[in-house]
Parts: sequence; C-alpha cells; structure tokens
Amino acid sequence: MSSTDSPDTRATVLPVAPPGPGSGAGAAETVRSVTLPGLTLTVRTPVPRAGRDTPGRAPALYVHGLGGSSQNWSALMPLLADRVDGEALDLPGFGQSPPPDDGNYSVSAQARAVIRYLDHLDAAGRGPVHLIGNSMGGAAATRVAAVRPDLVRTLTLISPALPELRPQLTAVPTALLAVPGVARLFSRLTQDWTPERRTREVLALCYGDPARVTVDGFRSAAEEYARRLQLPYFWDVMERSARGLVNAYTLGGQHNLWRQAERVLAPTLLVYGGRDRLVSYRMARRAAAAFRGSRLLTLPEAGHVAMMEYPEAVARAVRELLDMDTTTDTDAAAGAAAVTDVTADAGRS
Repeated sequence: MSSTDSPDTRATVLPVAPPGPGSGAGAAETVRSVTLPGLTLTVRTPVPRAGRDTPGRAPALYVHGLGGSSQNWSALMPLLADRVDGEALDLPGFGQSPPPDDGNYSVSAQARAVIRYLDHLDAAGRGPVHLIGNSMGGAAATRVAAVRPDLVRTLTLISPALPELRPQLTAVPTALLAVPGVARLFSRLTQDWTPERRTREVLALCYGDPARVTVDGFRSAAEEYARRLQLPYFWDVMERSARGLVNAYTLGGQHNLWRQAERVLAPTLLVYGGRDRLVSYRMARRAAAAFRGSRLLTLPEAGHVAMMEYPEAVARAVRELLDMDTTTDTDAAAGAAAVTDVTADAGRS
C-alpha cells in the first residue's frame, strides 16, 4: 500500500486503538494497581489455568497504543500463557491508570514508565521480559529495548509507530490530535455521538475488517468508551499523547527512533497489516532492515491491531520467536541481520 492510497480517508479526529477488547476478552483476568515513583499503573494478568500454565515461565509485558488499554491484549495473552507469564499495562492516563504526576505523555515518558515497571519486576527477581508493543506502545518498547537491553529478552512490535516521512492520508486526521485545542473541539462537535457510534468509527479505522469484531467485544468496547468519556482528563491525555508521538517523529541524533531501532540487540519480531490505515504496510521492509536479525510477519488482511484481529497468527509467530530465543540464548541478536519474512493468509487464522 503506497502512502497516497486512501481507501477510507476520514475527516474526523479519532483515537487510534479500540478502548476495550474489541475482539472480546480472552480468559478470566485479574487487575491490580502498582504504585511507583511519580505514577500508578494498572496491570492486567490472565488467571492461571490449572494444569495448562507451566510454572517457571519467563515474564512478558504487553504495551498498548494511543487510545488503547491493557484490554487490547486480552485475546492474545491466553494464547501464550503456557509459554510466558504475561502482564499488560495501562500506560499513564489510559485505561484505568491515572495521569502521571508530571503530566508528561511523550514517547520517552511512556518508555520511562515501562522501564520503571520492569525495574520493579527485576527487583522482585523476575529478570528480563519478552516485551510486546503495539503502535505508540511499539515506539516506547523500541526505546526501552535500545536504552535498557538488560531488561528485554525478546521484542515483538505490532504496527510500531516509527517515523514516516510520507504518512498515509488516513493517518493525517489522527495526527491533528496533536494540535492544541483540536481534541477539545472534536469533543464539542461530537458531543451528541453515542458511545456505540464512537466505537464503530474507531474500529473502522483500526481493523482491516470490522466485521470480525464480536457482538460481546463491541459491547465491551462501547462500555469502556463511555466510561472513559466521563474522565475529566480524557481529551487532554489524547492531545498530549498525540503531540508526544508527533514530536518523537521529529527527533534526530541518538534519540531518533530509527537510530534506536538499529541499537536493539534483542531478537525481534515485526508484525504489519496490509490494511493498516495508520502505519503504512510499506514500512515493514524498512523496519526489518533496521532491527538486526529480525523476523517479519505480514498479514495482508489485518489492520492496525493484528493482535486483536488475528491473535492466533500473531501467537504462532511469537512462539517461533520464543523458540529461537530458547535455542540461541541471549546472544542471538549478535548474528547477521538476516530477515525471516513470513507472509500469512490472515483469513485462514
């Protein structure tokens, strides 16, 4: 898909990830709060399944994108629960996590929040994690893996929000969220929209095929959207986070996200959707070249949230990455920058 393709150009400003499960929650989950210096994070964990979840599993951490929450991982986490001890964060200001004390929503601030939590895990003796991020969470995860390689065992990035010189036209309205006042203006212009309509618009933007959303998943997402709209800081968080993401695209030198991608040592899996309206499918090859020794999974029918649309296909690819990590141990990424490209027929997943 070229940068000029516009299969569904929208003139409205929208969050860029479903607020709730979308595809429906997976297994039962527990939710807890973790208080760290300057922030409180909500952490979601699948309930262990008797006889199926292996003790001593390596830890994994899932990081959502702009407008999303830890619930975005509810379909994927149970599929990997026998291999990893997974947890999903609500980033500061999203989901059920309150805003950070410093009001900073830059990609660097999101990365610092992840690092603080990983340091917290490390202090508890859990060691490095399998880090998995989507969209903005993928950008933050890239930064974490680059600056703190000791905390990351493998890295999986699903439609990571890495800088594009020529973004798709369908991504431009979302970028307008970064303009001061636009989010509040959109809030006033759409004050009569029902949560169902808002959810339907977001899913149409994020999914390759919104018809894949289950009835229960849609209902849960709409209920979560309604809850968030009552939060006094909702639109401020969206505006500041979008601005932080746009600003990250302009950084040069060692803080440039592509430069940091080249510094990542952890074995990396990249997942891109052929119908992604927010992160261009054509960026897959550039990312595969930037992350040394990476594996590339392309899902032609998927949109921006492949872990919600095609969790089985994503889970298979993650398992292969875990197998590679087990086989080659922690120095796996020091080899040649070979790319394994696996193009999946998502419609069969």
